[in-house]
Amino acid sequence: MASLVFGLIAALCWGIHDICVRFVSQRGGILPALTTVLIIGTLIMAPATLFAGNWADMTVRATALAGASGVTFTLAYVGLYNAFAIGPVRLVAPIIGAYPVLSVGWAAMAGQAVPFDQWLAVGAVVAGVAIVGFLVGEDGGSANKRAAILWAILGGAAFAATFALGQAAAHAGSEVQVIMVTRLAAVVFATTLLAATGGIRLPARGTWPLLALMGALDCIALGIVIAAAGMARPEFASVAASTFGMITVILAWAILRERMTPGQWGGVLLTFAAIGYLAL
Repeated sequence: MASLVFGLIAALCWGIHDICVRFVSQRGGILPALTTVLIIGTLIMAPATLFAGNWADMTVRATALAGASGVTFTLAYVGLYNAFAIGPVRLVAPIIGAYPVLSVGWAAMAGQAVPFDQWLAVGAVVAGVAIVGFLVGEDGGSANKRAAILWAILGGAAFAATFALGQAAAHAGSEVQVIMVTRLAAVVFATTLLAATGGIRLPARGTWPLLALMGALDCIALGIVIAAAGMARPEFASVAASTFGMITVILAWAILRERMTPGQWGGVLLTFAAIGYLAL
């Protein structure tokens, strides 16, 4: 199913993005880097709005939904990075990775029929991601687990809201313009948060090449999940995209030579078996 393929591409992009974050975060704050990444991604996206789509198709409803999607996308990133900064991976990864349940639930409430076997497959995806995250070793950041859980809940719920709002906006307007409005709203909101938490500040100069790569990857990932709105079962794109945390662990194994346990490989197999079932 095309929506699942789109979601997996998004997961790969965000997985590589998160590997880059591990280097960038050691050379400055997360919020300056996040704001820069959003700005770069928006600049990359800008030329496409001149040659594709039609701004006349952007109704007030589509613009409002896209703007809300941008705000929740920034909140999702803030929740994710704060959760991983102060809580162990095995605690927060399963919470964040469970957001597809919300995505599919909202689709069901919107009138999309979801058979019982597809619910089971979605649950298997969530379980596989949770297994991989739970079996990651402690990272020493478990000083305040309650706060980490709250940040993780914010991140997961905001990811689900981002994709639901973005896809609803795409149905109401032009996909390319919806993605652009979403990104502009994310930039404005992230810049506001940055200004309110210590003032505008730039990331370290040495991180700019990585930030440019992260901006491109983020632009592709968010864009294709929203673009899946025009496909059958668009909620499955967000289900597949939720594997980005697992992809990060696999990439850390392949690139950084971090160890993966047999249990984690079992979680990987479970996840992709469930995604394969959804594609049938």
